[in-house]
Amino acid sequence: MNSDNSFPFSIRAAAPGDEGSIVALLRELAEYEKAPGFLLNEAAAFRDLLGPARVAQCALLFAVDAPVGLAVWFAAYRSFGAARGFFVEDIYVKPDCRGRGLGTALLAHLARLARAENGFLEWRVLDWNAPAIAFYDGLGAKPLVQWHTYRLMDEPLERLAS
Repeated sequence: MNSDNSFPFSIRAAAPGDEGSIVALLRELAEYEKAPGFLLNEAAAFRDLLGPARVAQCALLFAVDAPVGLAVWFAAYRSFGAARGFFVEDIYVKPDCRGRGLGTALLAHLARLARAENGFLEWRVLDWNAPAIAFYDGLGAKPLVQWHTYRLMDEPLERLAS
């Protein structure tokens, strides 16, 4: 629980049984980001975020007893610097809960985990998401402008794999 009683919140690791909250929050984020093809369901959330073969971590943010945000991240490694850290795939706080330090609290939670590894945090932001960019700039995060993200999937992936 935070020390500011004006807006009590807590952050905890997601656990089995949280699948519905995870899917609902990520669906809201996908709608905000205008992301096509939202395929995540509760079974996949359990498999990938909560189960024994999970590939990512998830923390849930609660205001009182209601889930109002989350962060999803996975291990990352920077070989040149021998640095371990985390790639933050998703961070989200419901719009009506923003402006209260909850996004900062989520990133601070991840920063403490990364610091324990002597590591780093890294993430992407959509170029049109001015409020998020201003938030990240305010934290002192710097864009990696010299890097471009590429993705290989669907037919091109199949063609290369053949």
